[in-house]
Amino acid sequence: MQENKVLIIGLVWPEPNSSAAGTRMVQLLQLFKENQYEVVFASAAQKSEFSADLSSIGVVEEVIKLNDASFNDFVRNLDPELVIFDRYMIEEQFGWRVRQECPGALTILDTEDLHCLRAARQQAVKAGDLEKADLYNDTAKREIAAILRSDLSLIISEVEMDLLVTHYGVDRSLLYYLPFLEQPITTELQETWRSFDTREGFMFIGNYLHEPNWHTLQVLKFEVWPYLRKLLPAVKMHIYGAYPSQKVMQLHNARENFLVHGRANSATDVMSAHRILLAPIKFGAGLKGKFIDAMKTGTPAVTTSVGMEAMAANLPWNGSVADDIPNFCEAAARLYQDKEGWAQARENGARIINERYAVPLFEPAFLNAIKLLKLNLVQHRRKNFIGQILQHHTLNSLKYMSLWISEKNKD
Repeated sequence: MQENKVLIIGLVWPEPNSSAAGTRMVQLLQLFKENQYEVVFASAAQKSEFSADLSSIGVVEEVIKLNDASFNDFVRNLDPELVIFDRYMIEEQFGWRVRQECPGALTILDTEDLHCLRAARQQAVKAGDLEKADLYNDTAKREIAAILRSDLSLIISEVEMDLLVTHYGVDRSLLYYLPFLEQPITTELQETWRSFDTREGFMFIGNYLHEPNWHTLQVLKFEVWPYLRKLLPAVKMHIYGAYPSQKVMQLHNARENFLVHGRANSATDVMSAHRILLAPIKFGAGLKGKFIDAMKTGTPAVTTSVGMEAMAANLPWNGSVADDIPNFCEAAARLYQDKEGWAQARENGARIINERYAVPLFEPAFLNAIKLLKLNLVQHRRKNFIGQILQHHTLNSLKYMSLWISEKNKD
């Protein structure tokens, strides 16, 4: 086993300018690189023109294949001491191969957010009954199984930590809270922020391959904007985001001051040009990268209780929170015109970053936790007997399904 060698198996090649998940992955890669790890990132996905150049930060890039024995040779020869699966689907696909070839490697699942929670909320919104979110859906069964099979799972939200323990009965020793890792906001940085008077309009941004963003955009267009335009008829709504479909672009209407711009070259640049981020999010999970970007650029945000879930804890929000359309719009209109309240909101945002997401709060403790887990891996795994059972049974089914696909592909 190669000391200080980490293999991260990605669902996709990270695109930090397209999604919060891409930003999160690059943060993890940088964390390990800055702490003298040899870092290898492997994925079976196709790269896009927006994929980050990981080699520029010293990360080795490897292309791997799904359902192919070549991965076994690859991981055996690499012999990492730490393997990170990027979301539960990757653990399902490659977990049994890693454990077969490198049984002593510490396995970590980076959940990104709880897919089962997002799926439950999405279904509840469609059904019109938020009280009846099915937390025990099929996605939950797969995702919790992947968590139990892994030595440790990284959880980005404290709300999701509690949900895993209280609703699903996952032992806390298998979970590690690791949110976004941001540089502290200094007074010098705040002095570079654009002022209230130099900004105009509301804005929204998101990756439209992500269903919550597409749904939020529709709420903005058809529920929020008709009401908000009456309150502020001269103000514009600016829409940005990665992978906008034709359906997204067709929402553009200059006469209504609803302007769809498409992909932004820089999320922080466009946020800095506008006065308020609007995000009437009805469902989702994890932490929202758009709010982190807003706080880093001194841009107040108006959102829902689901949108700001787990973001601020007991700290004051960097804007307003409202769950029904009239209150949401009236809060947005008030904040748009209140220079003093707007300034206080972005002070709140800086405090949230510095007290809840600053790198020094998490990096040393996380690296120490990994060291301790490696030293006590045998005892840790014995304690997680349910995980051993799942590896024995479930992984065998995944293993033989994968081998069957591999044989079929030879035909």
